[in-house]
Amino acid sequence: MAFKSYRDLEIYQKAHKLAVEIHGMSLKLPKFEMFEEGSQIRKSSKSIACTIVEGFGRRKYKQEFIKFLTYAVASCDETTSHLDLLFETRSLPDMELYKSLREGYVHLGKMMTNFIKSVESGHNISKA
Repeated sequence: MAFKSYRDLEIYQKAHKLAVEIHGMSLKLPKFEMFEEGSQIRKSSKSIACTIVEGFGRRKYKQEFIKFLTYAVASCDETTSHLDLLFETRSLPDMELYKSLREGYVHLGKMMTNFIKSVESGHNISKA
């Protein structure tokens, strides 16, 4: 399948949705976390979607696209780490929200890894 826009990518759609959820969650953190861990998790979660977009813009160059997708996977892992820290330090006390967000990021990481494999194997994603 050829994608016309980054918005057609499921990985982008999921990353964007999760970033919006993280943003909302982070604004409800205790005040002392708002500018520390809250700021970090907002940046890393938003970075995933933005890095997918940047990579998509370079999709003509397969290795560049893969490089940016790999950066997005790393930001996904970073976001999961921030989420774990917030939960373990009790700054995020809502276990259900934590589990939902964590599962979302684990799933997104798997989706991106599979997408990278597809790009590596030559799946046609570059036609507009």
